[in-house]
Amino acid sequence: MSATDNKRSLIVGLFVFIGLIILVAGILVIGTQQNKFSKNIKVTTYFKDVKGLKVGNNVWFSGVKVGIIKDIAFEGVENVRVTMNIEEKNSQFIRKDVIATLGSDGLIGNSIISLVGGNAQNPQIEEGDVLTSGPSGGMEQMMGLLQENGANLSTITQNFAKLSQQMVDGKGTVGALMTDDGIATNLKSSVTTMNKVMSDANVAVNNLVALTQKLNSNQGLIHDLTTDTKVFASLRDAAAQLQGVTQTANALVENLNQTSARLNDKDNAIGVLTNDPDAANEIKQILKNLNTSTEKLDQNMEALQSNFLFRGFFKKKEKEAHKEVEEIK
Repeated sequence: MSATDNKRSLIVGLFVFIGLIILVAGILVIGTQQNKFSKNIKVTTYFKDVKGLKVGNNVWFSGVKVGIIKDIAFEGVENVRVTMNIEEKNSQFIRKDVIATLGSDGLIGNSIISLVGGNAQNPQIEEGDVLTSGPSGGMEQMMGLLQENGANLSTITQNFAKLSQQMVDGKGTVGALMTDDGIATNLKSSVTTMNKVMSDANVAVNNLVALTQKLNSNQGLIHDLTTDTKVFASLRDAAAQLQGVTQTANALVENLNQTSARLNDKDNAIGVLTNDPDAANEIKQILKNLNTSTEKLDQNMEALQSNFLFRGFFKKKEKEAHKEVEEIK
């Protein structure tokens, strides 16, 4: 065999060896992706619509790939059975009450199944378990939200167009404010009045601050009343005395009322004098008689002084009276 043939054989053998390595590596990679070399457990779930899910797509739990889609088959018109192979080493972290939802691998990636939730108190999944399915998420949910938001935005735009047209036409409160000069003038007047009210309120607040400062200072009667116990005690004593005077005045008024009531009563002398006309006439007559008697008594005395029997007596009295007057002088 020539050297050329040996070289050709060596090159062919090298290419065959490289091809075998690539083949084995591809088998290992595909087998790993399809979980061909790991121990798996089968669980199923049911959806009304699998949204393009394919056999071989991934199963995720908490952001980690835990299995693949093994089979997809119809169980009814609106019931699609999805069989999943879950790696046994990961199944210990997945509980029986997890929810299987449809999602997507990235923004525009392949459809996947995401296992969400699960209570740690519940047992882990086992071979043949049927998982509960939930509403779809991912790209489709995002598109649904975008469509809903677009519809809402369209409605808002239409309402804003109607509102702006009403404002231009002068309809409604805002339109009237923008087009009616009278309302604008009244509004300016109201603002002016409000500014004045706020200015007065500001002055009142300043006065209140000044009063508060005076109250906090060490001067003035109010400070003494709030801090000096002697002043407060004096005021309390004065109030007590005033209360006593008031009680005395009340008693005096009560006595005056009783006295006035007695004056109006005809059962006593003063009441008779003030209220009985007949008694008043009798008293007038008595006084008149007394005056008459007094005049007659004076006349009798003058007559006695003229009588010679009493003349010496009266002269003696007159001399004694004159002597007393001289002694006083």
